[in-house]
Amino acid sequence: MKNVENRDIMHALNQRFRYTVKELNVRLKQFDLYASQWAIIYCLDSFGTMTQTEIWRYLNIEAPTVTRTLVRMEKAGWVNRKQGEDKRERIIELTSNALEKIPSIKKSVDSFDHEMLSDLSQQEKNQLYMLLSKMKTSGETAE
Repeated sequence: MKNVENRDIMHALNQRFRYTVKELNVRLKQFDLYASQWAIIYCLDSFGTMTQTEIWRYLNIEAPTVTRTLVRMEKAGWVNRKQGEDKRERIIELTSNALEKIPSIKKSVDSFDHEMLSDLSQQEKNQLYMLLSKMKTSGETAE
């Protein structure tokens, strides 16, 4: 096997990412959700109430994109957006409706995750997770 080039790795990663998002959207359709909305719900379910700024920083998504998504999610009854101490700050929390639906969504997503990773051994999953965590993210500098 030839040495794999950086561009080959990044291309394969991007292809898998696009496929994963597309298939996850198919699974989430029954809940009237998209992967981007599920990411926010997952974030709030994991960490509790957050500011919009904390959400976009954690998810590494541009602020206007998160704002648009949250407005849609609020209209659909998934989140409440409240004004924070600073007039510009928005506090985001899950609604009781969202909290009620999360177990069913998690069950569907867990099934999807299992299917996507079923060909990997536990050792390979651990290795993949470790390798992904070693990749640079925005704001990190090379040493």
